[in-house]
Amino acid sequence: MKLEGRVLRGHLLLQIDTVERTDPGKSLTQQLEVCLVDLCHKMEVPIPLWLKKNTREFARFHQTIFFDGQFTEKIVFDRFQIKWLEDTEE
Repeated sequence: MKLEGRVLRGHLLLQIDTVERTDPGKSLTQQLEVCLVDLCHKMEVPIPLWLKKNTREFARFHQTIFFDGQFTEKIVFDRFQIKWLEDTEE
């Protein structure tokens, strides 16, 4: 699974990065969780609270956005977006 993260303040893109993990023995949910944690550590973003709205958005659009209320630590940005990048390159 390849996951892209974007940190935004208003319309300004502050940071963008990706992580990729290949864990064939794990479910999609498990892979997503590991990638999200890895991405947060790599980008130095606190791990957000995953809500039902995130599940709905990710299932429908393969992306979701976390807002300031979903972080237990103080943040210096407005939102954190993650997007599943499907394997199109070979």
